[in-house]
Amino acid sequence: MTSALTNAQRTSPHDRTPGRPATRRKPKWGTHLFLSVMAVIWLIPLLWSVFTALRPKASTDEYGYFSFGGSFDFQNFIDAWSQGGMLKYLVNSAVITIPTVLITLFLASMMAFAVSRVSWKFNLTLLIMFTAGNLLPPQVLAAPLFEIFKHIELPYSISSSGSLLNTTLAVIAVNTAFQIGFCTFVLSNYMKALSTDLTEAALVDGAGIWRQYWSIILPLCRPALAALATLEVIFIYNDYFWPLLLIQSGDLLPITAGINNLQGQFLANYNLIAAGAIITVLPTLLIYLVLQRQFVAGLTLGSSKG
Repeated sequence: MTSALTNAQRTSPHDRTPGRPATRRKPKWGTHLFLSVMAVIWLIPLLWSVFTALRPKASTDEYGYFSFGGSFDFQNFIDAWSQGGMLKYLVNSAVITIPTVLITLFLASMMAFAVSRVSWKFNLTLLIMFTAGNLLPPQVLAAPLFEIFKHIELPYSISSSGSLLNTTLAVIAVNTAFQIGFCTFVLSNYMKALSTDLTEAALVDGAGIWRQYWSIILPLCRPALAALATLEVIFIYNDYFWPLLLIQSGDLLPITAGINNLQGQFLANYNLIAAGAIITVLPTLLIYLVLQRQFVAGLTLGSSKG
């Protein structure tokens, strides 16, 4: 009797099928092995960059990059921070990234609400147009956008070039335009999974469209917004193409383009460049660690509602 109770306690009711004996779930060793190998392959470049950044150039010149000889210190990080002007470029990256993420999520959330929670004949058409915009390579529009921005005049108090070129506004506008489609697609799918009873009850109580969006739907989308904010910060912060194309002044470049200052004219110190690259990665890594719980919650909740 005791052994029967023990076996019954060990077997979960969810693991039983009526008319069949209880079976124990087999461990997925193949999946775990594959994921472990892929994680190691993914981490090798990052770990090798950290290893190279911790070695003085004299040690790598004497023993080679594929060796463990010589000393290890943090001098390359100190030199990269001071010689490369990392603080100034980090501020430039923040000036571009923060407004872009906020504007993109705000506009995408309103568009997602319009195509997912409001019944009108153009909602599906607009959603397809926004989604199709992500299929166009940004490089195709590089030359037309450059010419358009060059002919948009601005006061010299705002732009040193007298146009939209060589301003952070140009980079913010381009990144917002290219990211808003992806965010609209994700948020619209998330909003469609929310119960329609919420907005119907609010409509009965006299709430208008803006009230439904701002007070009911948007607060429920916080996990999805946090997940998208994490992704968008990584995308925009790591962008190299548009700042390099639209900004000619070195004082306005973000850190991804400003890291070129660590490369000498005739000789490249790869240990110093590796240290600068590690410093560049730290802000996005910190943001991901801070928003990790919200990021995972946004992904899992978006897939389980229905």
